Amino acid sequence: MSFERLRARSYRGAEIIVGLLLGSMFVTFLLQILFRYVLSLPVGWTVEWVTIAWLWGILFGYAFVVRDADVIRLDIIYAAMPDGVRRIMDIVTGLTCAGILIWTLPACLDYITFMHREKTAYLRWPFSIIFGMYLPFVVAVIIRSLLTVWRALRGNHLPAIQAESHDYD
Repeated sequence: MSFERLRARSYRGAEIIVGLLLGSMFVTFLLQILFRYVLSLPVGWTVEWVTIAWLWGILFGYAFVVRDADVIRLDIIYAAMPDGVRRIMDIVTGLTCAGILIWTLPACLDYITFMHREKTAYLRWPFSIIFGMYLPFVVAVIIRSLLTVWRALRGNHLPAIQAESHDYD
């Protein structure tokens, strides 16, 4: 199997995981309505699951699904700058973001390890599982930030996209 094919399958698998998380949130939300308003049996696990799925969906989605071209930027300022300034902006922001996350990574790992002793109220899952998705997220953001710096140094960074160039049909 080629690298491109493996990458495409991994990306598709990550999209499916995020879709399943979103779908489970919707179904759980409907169950919450059913239990609370139809059966008059309020349950707490539904709120807990929706919160966990939302957290994991956001972190997992950004780490493995969202492409760099889809990330929201301050395009008004970025697009108004000449190419050299955009490259400098990419280098400074990429190194700053990667540096801060690398610096905080040991403390995050300590906190996640510490939270293993605490459990959620209804599902009784260790908080280390809930917060554990933060580590792959941080590593992915560090890698993305350093790749942005690398692309800027090589001169093939993301082009500035003008608002009128988007297809809103």
